[in-house]
Amino acid sequence: MYLKKSRSTSINGIGKQDNESKKKKKTAEILQALNRSPVDVAALRRMAISEGGLLTDEIRCKVWPKLLNVNTCDLRPKPGPELRENNKDHQQVRLDVQRSLRRFPPGMPDAEREALQEELIDSILEVLKKHPQLHYYQGYHDIVVTFLLVVGERMATALVEKLSTHHLRDFMDPTMDNTKHILNYLMPIIEKVNPEVHDFMQRAEVGTIFALSWLITWFGHVLSDFRHVVRLYDFFLACHPLMPIYFAAVIVLYRGHEVLESECDMAAVHHLLSQIPQDLPYETLISRAGDLFVQFPPSELSREVAQKESTAASTFKDFELVSAQQHPDTVLRRRFKDQVQPAPTTSTIVAITRTRRLIKLAVMGLTVALGAAAYAVVNSALEWAPKFELQLFP
Repeated sequence: MYLKKSRSTSINGIGKQDNESKKKKKTAEILQALNRSPVDVAALRRMAISEGGLLTDEIRCKVWPKLLNVNTCDLRPKPGPELRENNKDHQQVRLDVQRSLRRFPPGMPDAEREALQEELIDSILEVLKKHPQLHYYQGYHDIVVTFLLVVGERMATALVEKLSTHHLRDFMDPTMDNTKHILNYLMPIIEKVNPEVHDFMQRAEVGTIFALSWLITWFGHVLSDFRHVVRLYDFFLACHPLMPIYFAAVIVLYRGHEVLESECDMAAVHHLLSQIPQDLPYETLISRAGDLFVQFPPSELSREVAQKESTAASTFKDFELVSAQQHPDTVLRRRFKDQVQPAPTTSTIVAITRTRRLIKLAVMGLTVALGAAAYAVVNSALEWAPKFELQLFP
């Protein structure tokens, strides 16, 4: 008994040392990618997708802005009290934020939490005021609070603004038509992988509404462990805008046996699926979602869904291309101090063309070296037609 215990302890010790070694190596690779010029965004995406994601909030503060192409040296100052005056969204946002107590760390002093809630309200209202075409939805605050807790108010506002005009754009329309369109991808994915589960759910007429809160909050509303939430945010920020619906499909497929053993009734199946287990094998599911994205890309599923393409998906190609042109923070800080804003030149166009060629080369290399999920991220940059004007960092 003693020998067996000692051997187990030794093995666990070796495992911990090996894990720490992997973390140190990954941290060094992330910092190296951040310091390249231009920043190696493809490498950062691979790190965000691969096991463990971005490891720490300190690293996320550096990498998340690069994944969203946000210049952290040019953050807007905090707005004054006029932000809340005569604001049509203020009361609804305040009500939702006041109900979000469980999204803050347990044991946080009331005064600190209340101050963060006020910052959360201001961040949301600031984005909505700057972009009047965006419409607030219940659940939006669950996404914003995640960024607030990781990167702080000013940076969170900048990141959420970019996210709201790209990845979350479909959820912020006046109607839910585009949101329903994205939910419509769920059942075709399930059918491709497990027709038996798909047919059972169809007979039960459960629909897809059980996954609505998963999708529009990036699972922030339904997961109690903040570590799991930020791990998924690493993954989603590095991926195509439709990846959350693939992850939702993976959860349903993972619980397929539970679905088939339940009563074939809408209420029973809806109740089962709407309760997400908190002990899911997240790394396995993330890898599986990436695999399914490669096997069944949105372009192949579109015929089985509504014909209208989502706004976020259609603009993703240019979003990825612009992200590849970023400079390291040290360069950005120096340029920001100089306040130089040169106009686009022929060399800029050449740089874009070169980036496209490099992305294609990266696709060829990633297929073998990094597996399906990393391949999906880079390859998806080539799939979607451009829909918005390129704006590069100076």
